[in-house]
Amino acid sequence: MRVATAIEDKLTSALRPTRLRIVDESHRHVGHVGARPEGETHFRVEIVSPAFEGKSRLERQRMAFAVLAEELATDVHALTLKTLTPKEDAAS
Repeated sequence: MRVATAIEDKLTSALRPTRLRIVDESHRHVGHVGARPEGETHFRVEIVSPAFEGKSRLERQRMAFAVLAEELATDVHALTLKTLTPKEDAAS
């Protein structure tokens, strides 16, 4: 899980999440463009961070994409993000 670990480490360091869930969904994309036999190409990430306070959904996603720019340019073909503030997470 080299790519998943890099995603976790970078998001944790940059955004100090109160909750972070990373799911490798590569198995659902076998045979699709961008998929590799070893996986770790398609991820779903749910991140709850105080850093998202006062930011729009687009701004939050841009923050996460900026942190993961290297992975998106090389290893990750698809990344689905759910970005929440701690208050939003508590209400859901």
